[in-house]
Amino acid sequence: MPTQSVQEIVDIVIGLLAEHQDRERQDVYEELAARGRNLPVDSVLVMEILARVEERFGAKVPADAEAGRSLRSVWAFAETVYDTMQAKEQQL
Repeated sequence: MPTQSVQEIVDIVIGLLAEHQDRERQDVYEELAARGRNLPVDSVLVMEILARVEERFGAKVPADAEAGRSLRSVWAFAETVYDTMQAKEQQL
């Protein structure tokens, strides 16, 4: 089982978004809550966040349709990263 929870991954993604947007983490959380948890970023930033999350967790998220859909939601993205980490650990 991955050492990080989905919530911890969400927190990290929110932190990266806040850092990139030069905003407070809580402000980004509140915006996500107001928008129904959508990921408020453009596709270039999504790829940057994906690369940073993959580097941090050592998990390569597959480039498939499901992963693409997960990039539209912080929560779905965090679950995809978590599932990827879990699958990687099961292979060891």
